[in-house]
Amino acid sequence: MNGGEGRENWQEQQARLIQQARLVVVKVGSAVLTGPHGLEEEMLASLAGQMAALRAMPSGSLSGGQRRIVLVSSGAVAAGRAILRASGHAARQTADTSGLAARQAAAALGQGSLMQAWDAAFAPHAIPTAQVLLTRDDLRARQRFLNARNTFAELLDWDVLPIVNENDTVAVNELKFGDNDCLASLLVNLTGADLCINLTSAPGVLDASGQVMSHVPNVGALDLARLCGGKTLVGTGGMYSKLLAARRAAQIGVPTLILPGRQPDVLARAFAAAAAGEALPGTWICPAGHAIPRRKFWLAYQSEPAGSVQIDAGAARALLERGSSLLPGGVCGLEGSFQKGALLRVLHDGQGLGVGLSNYSAADLKKIMGLKRHEVAAILGDAHYPDVIHRDNLLLDAAV
Repeated sequence: MNGGEGRENWQEQQARLIQQARLVVVKVGSAVLTGPHGLEEEMLASLAGQMAALRAMPSGSLSGGQRRIVLVSSGAVAAGRAILRASGHAARQTADTSGLAARQAAAALGQGSLMQAWDAAFAPHAIPTAQVLLTRDDLRARQRFLNARNTFAELLDWDVLPIVNENDTVAVNELKFGDNDCLASLLVNLTGADLCINLTSAPGVLDASGQVMSHVPNVGALDLARLCGGKTLVGTGGMYSKLLAARRAAQIGVPTLILPGRQPDVLARAFAAAAAGEALPGTWICPAGHAIPRRKFWLAYQSEPAGSVQIDAGAARALLERGSSLLPGGVCGLEGSFQKGALLRVLHDGQGLGVGLSNYSAADLKKIMGLKRHEVAAILGDAHYPDVIHRDNLLLDAAV
């Protein structure tokens, strides 16, 4: 059912998909979990209780069974900063945690406290938890991606609740997810989740007049830069990154529910409202009408683009209207120093059209861009590819 067909349709879709969701990725932001003095244990206890109730609630899917939850929890850096402030050592109390190395050190300091707090919050509900720390490289290498998927499947089969965070202590810039909103969207694909819930300090997605949007029929059509403000003080995301993550999830047919995480019993109220056909708190992000292949999702988002290619108008029309591959003759410029197999942005007149895997290094592409096939062969010999980016390795309208 297309989320943009009308009010009744999107509400019916919302009720159906929420009730049928068997595997839910729940992301909780730092601003929800922390206060001036670090982690707020009462808030963690409340959320743990709500997630326990959600797990115990039978799924409405045809296959039946209880819901499973994967929790993506921010808060390690904020918890580490609070520990520093509470320490008696003057140097630690005044430590600057704004730089990358300092943030990584603060995450190392706070990650243990974060997991202990979650363990204590879930203990009254007899729910065992497992800590999973990931870097982008764990999802970029296909074998490691599959290993991670199998690990999550095993934990969920054991009725364990995985608690996921970025491995901030060891991640370098090119291997970082950037924020846990991005991580949550990639976990939707990794785990095969049916629904993503993003708990934030905001009441939902606000329109230009400051009113909460009940639903977004087509998140890809939003002008995120205009609609969204900056990042939060204690987190690294902001609504921009939440909507970018929701756009990625929507592309594989998975909806996102952005909820005010600090409101009492917000998860229970959302599911009850969906079952009753009533208005939900927060904002519902409708899934795309036609889901992209999950392989294309993986290749498009497994790493940050290493460079970009500028293409001419003819090549842009071929990609957008005919679903063609990108040929050397359509390339009129490039940026970056990249190797064969790198992920590249595809640009036309400065506008992003998508991303794809390059069959050429930057050095070779500079030699052949703008040339016809026989001219390419004259320069590179017979060992060349007919296309720069094959259409099977290209995702248009990528959320990067």
